[in-house]
Amino acid sequence: MTNDTTHAPIDGVIFDMDGLLLDSETLAMEAMEAAGRSMGYDMPLSFCRRMIGIPADQCRQLVRDTFGEDAPVEGLFEAQEVALRAMVDAGRLVTKEGVVPLLDYLDAERMPRAIATSSSRYRADHHLGLVGLLERFDVIVTRDDVTRGKPDPEPYLLAASKIGVAPAQCLALEDSPSGARAAQAAAIRTIVVPDLISAPDDVRARALFVLDDLHGALDYLKDVRARAR
Repeated sequence: MTNDTTHAPIDGVIFDMDGLLLDSETLAMEAMEAAGRSMGYDMPLSFCRRMIGIPADQCRQLVRDTFGEDAPVEGLFEAQEVALRAMVDAGRLVTKEGVVPLLDYLDAERMPRAIATSSSRYRADHHLGLVGLLERFDVIVTRDDVTRGKPDPEPYLLAASKIGVAPAQCLALEDSPSGARAAQAAAIRTIVVPDLISAPDDVRARALFVLDDLHGALDYLKDVRARAR
């Protein structure tokens, strides 16, 4: 995306969480594979990746569509949660490259920031707390706070409203296609930093940039803020 809005002022930043702030998607996929094995289902990484960035109800429907209506859906996701929690509590959860410098800059600029995640409130608070990020956000919107999850724009529109910044003055940072589409549907400028899934053509066409890590997002934000002064 290169147009008149590219360098328009930015007054707030909205982050995805899993795969963008936290290096958690690989752990979640590993936990899902383990849950499947424990209950006699083959859930390869290629299948698990289809769940990235979409709400829990859609993930459950994906399991039903793939393994049949009789599949023990709730048991599978409970087993995944147990396996993931064990990995996280064992210290395997870390932040992604560039997260801390970007948050430090937002602190220095006194810019409001939010998270819009498809994870539950419990998981968001627990994971962010373990890596020391929980108190660094003004607002955290989870799947428990909305009626329609990503790729619907509701999570991003609610996050923008809660930090008091119009969508047109926000910047969204996403890793997944579903999340990027949600931010783009909310008319929020979006930078995509892919994690386990490459950005498809439609997402790339509407994104400001597709970057390797958040350092580039920090450079862009500094440039926009400098132009506004």
